[in-house]
Amino acid sequence: MTSDAVPVGGDPRRLLADVHNLTRQVRIAQRVTWLPLLILGLVTFGAIPVYLLSHPILSDCRAIPNGEVCRAFYIAPSIYWWTALTVAYIVIAAGFLRVARRRGLGPRVRPYVFAGLALVALSAAITAVFVVANPLPYPGTPSRSAELLLRTLDPTGIIGLALLVLAWLERRVTLLLFATIYLVVVLVPVNFGWGAGWHGDTQFVPQLVINGTVLLLGSAGFAYAHRRGLSR
Repeated sequence: MTSDAVPVGGDPRRLLADVHNLTRQVRIAQRVTWLPLLILGLVTFGAIPVYLLSHPILSDCRAIPNGEVCRAFYIAPSIYWWTALTVAYIVIAAGFLRVARRRGLGPRVRPYVFAGLALVALSAAITAVFVVANPLPYPGTPSRSAELLLRTLDPTGIIGLALLVLAWLERRVTLLLFATIYLVVVLVPVNFGWGAGWHGDTQFVPQLVINGTVLLLGSAGFAYAHRRGLSR
């Protein structure tokens, strides 16, 4: 990246404006926002066959008028999420470094990757506590606050939390807005009633499709914006 030389002793306001402009250009050149969204979207879609092909471990089954209700824990999907997200953040870091070297810039991806890996570890720890301690009421449903917390620390939720970190690193308002929208879709959740009444292994499919689609559309949008020179 080059910039016009500024004579020594020039107008201080012009010097400051040039510094701000150069900083902004460097920050824009460092952005590879489409890459993590693409990889995380593919990871989300990859979880679908894992859920469909795995079976939960049932425990504490109790009779109800129309059958029985059991606690269910999906081991294979949990292992998939922890492994896939860890690999994803490593691949994202490698992709950022490659782009940075090609552009001759220093990457700002390390805090994002570390935050993502820390959130994966936190999600795994919360899951372990849930399985061992069974803190939620049974039979019945958790409180709204407990349910919101679990959704936030679910693998799909921590993807959104890590995106907030990336938005802060890139100083990008549009990415902050996107991350907020994604978290709303995950936490509400927003599914337009699709899959209502689905049970068993298929109940996770609609929300995963929606979450993954949002990430892939975001990736395409940010890639297009970068190519068109839109920086915000």
